[in-house]
Amino acid sequence: QLQLVESGGGLVHPGGSLRLSCAASRYTLEYYAIGWFRQAPGREREAVSCISRNGGYTNNADSVKGRFTISRDNAKNTVYLQMNSLKPEDTAIYYCAVVGPPLVPHMCEMRGLTGRWGQGTQVTVSP
Repeated sequence: QLQLVESGGGLVHPGGSLRLSCAASRYTLEYYAIGWFRQAPGREREAVSCISRNGGYTNNADSVKGRFTISRDNAKNTVYLQMNSLKPEDTAIYYCAVVGPPLVPHMCEMRGLTGRWGQGTQVTVSP
């Protein structure tokens, strides 16, 4: 079954940048809309950004709009999250997951579709 592996997290100062990667094994990501989610300790997991199957449509949470950019390279079977102007409140474990709607190439929804989550990658923004 589809396995997604997140990478690219780390420790960064406020105002810094990181690029997260979401790589698929076994199956190609070309057939899936993908979203990025994050969860801080003691908080509910929240949707950050999503990208449609064809890459033509993206959606971003208001909290990251103008700072984060989601993109995909289907030839490399990878989805990215470029994070700029990072703030301490961005500190969380970041996850990628398949999102809906299924069978629609030009849209994405800010909600996980399968209910399965991987290990995630830790992003820490601290002075």
